[in-house]
Amino acid sequence: MAELIARSRHYNIAPSLAIRPFDALAESIAYQQLSGKAAATIWARVRALYPKKKYLDPKLVLATPDRKLRAAGLSRSKVAALKDLAAKTIDGAVPTARALAKMTDEEIIERLVSVRGIGRWTVEMLLLFDLGRPDVWPVADYGVQKGLAKTFGKRKLPTPKQMIKLGKKFQPYRSVAAWYFWRALDEPEVANRFD
Repeated sequence: MAELIARSRHYNIAPSLAIRPFDALAESIAYQQLSGKAAATIWARVRALYPKKKYLDPKLVLATPDRKLRAAGLSRSKVAALKDLAAKTIDGAVPTARALAKMTDEEIIERLVSVRGIGRWTVEMLLLFDLGRPDVWPVADYGVQKGLAKTFGKRKLPTPKQMIKLGKKFQPYRSVAAWYFWRALDEPEVANRFD
């Protein structure tokens, strides 16, 4: 692990002071199961539906006809998820940034997975990258599994159950460990070794 840290970019994730949970989660929904380039194109089209708004307004999103969101490139299921996120933001089920700051990681996960299209992994990415939480351990993340296997010379990827056990040694800084395991995959020989 020390060798990986020494040769990698240094961990530099800090909490975003301007996080807007609705915006962050809406973008996550748009990006799900797509390549970065395709998702960025679709997300730009969605944002272009609201040209004078710096931030997405859940009320405007809810009022937008499904066909307009579909024309921007969102699938039916993503439109439904985005509308559910908007409705749950309006009714308070999706906490504000200020409320999130006072909640534990598990409380946030429990609240946000109630939104259609938002699973544990999506919330973990919000916790790790947007909220800068230090002890997030995404046990089902393929990149973290693959990076851990590479770092420790394992032929097989660890299962989520094994990941839970392995993660204990990195507490209370599992976010840092996950980040470095992702960095392990930046090295070119990984593609040949695990594919």
